[in-house]
Amino acid sequence: MSAYVLPAFIALNFLVGALRRVPIFDAFLEGAKGAIDLAKQIFPYLAAVLIAVTLFRESGLALRLASLLSPVFRLIGVPPELTELIVVRPMSGSGSLGLLSEVYRLYGADSYPARAASVIVGSSETVFYVAAVYGGGKVKKYRGAVAIALVATFAGTVISCLLCRLL
Repeated sequence: MSAYVLPAFIALNFLVGALRRVPIFDAFLEGAKGAIDLAKQIFPYLAAVLIAVTLFRESGLALRLASLLSPVFRLIGVPPELTELIVVRPMSGSGSLGLLSEVYRLYGADSYPARAASVIVGSSETVFYVAAVYGGGKVKKYRGAVAIALVATFAGTVISCLLCRLL
């Protein structure tokens, strides 16, 4: 059933466009043109975030920061095995998925660290990536939005670990 949702949606758009006598191909080209302009506008910000994340991980800084934060996380009930995942998640979706798969491999998919890691990855956002993409150069003053998002992500991480321990 779900395999038919996207084709049905596309067909519905064509049907509504034809009924309203909209030049469908011209409207499509106009939308594609706008998408290219948007991509040109946000590409520098996106490239900067991706390069910074790569440097952060490859330099070993992520691992060092994780080892420094590990005792603090243990104290508040977060598995120390997940420290690097928690540090990388706000920056990189693909990096955090790689770390999640490593947690599965090391501890098993049904273990407490794997369940907590799954909830963390599934319920948190890549804050810096989103700020770069959706900011897209138009928003110059975030007024603490990134800091608030990081605090909320951390609070959600702690709460999700506690809930996974209870369930």
